[in-house]
Amino acid sequence: MSELSQQPPSYSLRLQKTGDEKSLSPKAFVALFLRTWPYLKPQWPHLSVWIVARFSIELIWLFAALVAFDLFNNKVLVGEKLQPSQVTLLFLDDSYGTDFFDQEESDSSDTAPILTSEQRREVRDRLMVLFCFAATFIFILGPAVEYYRTWILQRVNQFLRVTMVERAEHLSLRYHSHARTGDAIYRLYQDSAMITSVIERILLEPVVAIGQVFFSFFVLCLFSLTLGLMFIGGIIPMLWLIVWYTPRLQIRSRRARTSNSDLTSRIQEGFAAIRIIKANRAEPILRQRFNNDSTTALDAAFYLRVEYMLMRMLLLFLVGIMMIATLFLTAGWTIAEDPTFLAGTVALVGFAIWNFGAFQAVQSRTSEFLLNGMDLVRIWSVLQDMSVGLDRAFFLLDLEPDVVDDDDAVQLPRPIQTITYTDVTFGYDPDLPILKGINLTADVGTITAIVGTTGSGKSTLMSLLLRLYDPDSGSITVNGTDLTHLQIDSLRAGVAIALQQNTLFATSVADNIAYATTDVDRQGIEAAATVACADEFIRSMGNGYDTELGERGGKLSTGQRQRLSIARAVVRDTPILILDEPTASLDAETEHQVLANLADWGRERIVFLITHRLSTIRNADQIAFLENGEIVELGNHDTLMAKSDGRYRRFVTAEVDIAPALETPK
Repeated sequence: MSELSQQPPSYSLRLQKTGDEKSLSPKAFVALFLRTWPYLKPQWPHLSVWIVARFSIELIWLFAALVAFDLFNNKVLVGEKLQPSQVTLLFLDDSYGTDFFDQEESDSSDTAPILTSEQRREVRDRLMVLFCFAATFIFILGPAVEYYRTWILQRVNQFLRVTMVERAEHLSLRYHSHARTGDAIYRLYQDSAMITSVIERILLEPVVAIGQVFFSFFVLCLFSLTLGLMFIGGIIPMLWLIVWYTPRLQIRSRRARTSNSDLTSRIQEGFAAIRIIKANRAEPILRQRFNNDSTTALDAAFYLRVEYMLMRMLLLFLVGIMMIATLFLTAGWTIAEDPTFLAGTVALVGFAIWNFGAFQAVQSRTSEFLLNGMDLVRIWSVLQDMSVGLDRAFFLLDLEPDVVDDDDAVQLPRPIQTITYTDVTFGYDPDLPILKGINLTADVGTITAIVGTTGSGKSTLMSLLLRLYDPDSGSITVNGTDLTHLQIDSLRAGVAIALQQNTLFATSVADNIAYATTDVDRQGIEAAATVACADEFIRSMGNGYDTELGERGGKLSTGQRQRLSIARAVVRDTPILILDEPTASLDAETEHQVLANLADWGRERIVFLITHRLSTIRNADQIAFLENGEIVELGNHDTLMAKSDGRYRRFVTAEVDIAPALETPK
């Protein structure tokens, strides 16, 4: 079946788990959120202030709503006397108020204490002043608290992202060679953002919602214990539904995040290879692959939401039953004017009997109880997605790097005299070695050419020198000290690399040469460019060394980019220099001059040269010829060419025979 005819996988409402789509156990679920504490801890003083401010706003609103409901409905509109706490709050005299015992006596004599019209207007006016004061305070405090929250969340997220990048950078190339770049990007950018939601979804919103649920439940019980028992009975099936749906939400969320990660990888890979795609007219294939991945991601996100909506609909059905039952019971009690459970002894209720005001108060508390309960369900559902996101984000943090410093690691020895490979064996898969029994010594002031056919292990040999990997067996030493006993940062600071296709950035020529080198001045930059035979063409540019390059150095030819790459390596002034096909795009005259400059510059350095060009190889002090991961011949050009049936000689002869054929016009 062709690529274009393949269809993306279709998701079904029937959830089937696969091996990598597991739900989290309750213990693992809690542990994930506890792991966020180290990233929240540095901001804890700010978080504490913010939480107190948010709770202050919530309490002000709650208090204002409770006080205003009773004052407006029962005191202003009906004319009932105020309770002592309400008289104090509004700074009124005792003629406005009564206490519970006065109310009982008046009820028994059928003469309830009533406010005059003048007093009711005074209560209304003072209530409005109190409300305006509270609203002004919240209006000023609210935006400031919101800005403060955003500032804190950004600092927390930044801390986690930087930590994840640091861990990813320290992982060996064994991981990076198999991992998809887009997946790492998605984990860093999207999954890590879940930590900012922890603050509100766990530290604030649930606490506020739970507090309001229990408060509403408490008030309802003060009106009637029957209502309290009815709500407890209704919560049990709701909790069962939530428990049943929780693992389904986690699995759906994991599918959604994984498919979006795949989509990110597809986008990254497509744009990274855009030249190859265009050159091979493969745009339809790219579009079809993107369409498949995008459809899969959209389907996964859709079915996650379907799962949540199904749970929510069932819960709303139960909520509707509870609300209808509440209406039925409270309407009957109101018609009969039954006494409330505590007959108004508690100020939060304020109603001795079931009347229209009590009916409205209970309906308001019932709505608040159920709405906050549904809000808790929403928060719980969001937590399932957050847990999956955090699990994916912490995956990078849990990976242990293969290459780490020893406890007693030392600095790279200076000056460097010799580098020695002794019986080095290595393979990306230990069962399939790429390098086998490598023995090689390079002394200061020499150029060692690493030569061989494609796939023979040349670049891998140099990667081991940088400790991008560690050998499976054998050792690599600098002045007799094993690389594993050297500090990684110190080792890599002592090695400069010039690649055939080094990345250039959309900044000035000088900044590109000095990239990652902080202690170099303009004179050092120009000296490095001179060694790389780049000074002349740089000065011919519009602004010389201050000329801004396009993205990836698009304004330069391949040869010019290559010379800037060599200059970037030279400017670091390291004792070890690795050149990987450094002159592949240079003409013969420029190549000769660059190599002569490097030979003169490298008199106190060790230079390794990976190349296929014979003109470059001839100038090396020694040549290591690799074949099938082994150094089969070692010596200078003349020595190796003297072997009548030598493999290096056959390699050179083949190159010499091929070159004229390639240059002959058809």
